[in-house]
Amino acid sequence: MHKQWVIADIHGCYKTFVNLLEYKVQLSQDDQLFLLGDYIDRGSGSKEIIDYIVNLQESGYKIYTLRGNHEDVLLRCYWALQSKQWTLEIEELFAGWIRHGGKATLQSFGVQALGQIPSHYVQFLENLRYYYLLNNHVLVHAGLNFRHTNPFLDIESMLWIKNFAVEAEKIEHRKLVHGHDPKSLDYIKQCINNRSLTIPLDNGCVYEGSGGMGNLLALELNSNQLEVQRNVEYKPLFLVA
Repeated sequence: MHKQWVIADIHGCYKTFVNLLEYKVQLSQDDQLFLLGDYIDRGSGSKEIIDYIVNLQESGYKIYTLRGNHEDVLLRCYWALQSKQWTLEIEELFAGWIRHGGKATLQSFGVQALGQIPSHYVQFLENLRYYYLLNNHVLVHAGLNFRHTNPFLDIESMLWIKNFAVEAEKIEHRKLVHGHDPKSLDYIKQCINNRSLTIPLDNGCVYEGSGGMGNLLALELNSNQLEVQRNVEYKPLFLVA
């Protein structure tokens, strides 16, 4: 039986992502890999991560990609710039993006302005989906707004929501797997082992040194196998850890 892996919130940690996939997950072309968004910002390898994902897809690997709030903010600012609809709201959004990792993304692309990012990368971000429905799981970046009659119509919540309560019948009793809101490794393991309705997978890869944080995680949905890769951004590539 093929494996179904899920990884959330890589945030520019290219070396860590490569280590996790190539040494821990050891992805085969029979497997599926679902990525829950926030590939960019904060870490130094945003461009390299997108290149790596696209190369895997073009090499025949089954990689399925979702949009995170960081990609969404970049796109909103990019298209406001292109359409000359740069408002005060967009200016504030852009300033927040720069503060929360956008500067590192521009440096990764070797550009000084948002409009200089090559168009095929923008197209990659545009094509990112908001959620995936699997037989037993719902995959989404942040979560779902269960106060909504149909949670799958609330796109903003899929990108940004925190602290939501699952109404199992609205997702046909699937488990909800998400990122976006960093949790300690112990808490994440507890959710997996207790078969909770929600499984958070963001362990704050960029927060190395913070208590219980600093790892990139991969969860195999059929077996609940969890692979943990500590942040290796400032160490040699392919350091097994």
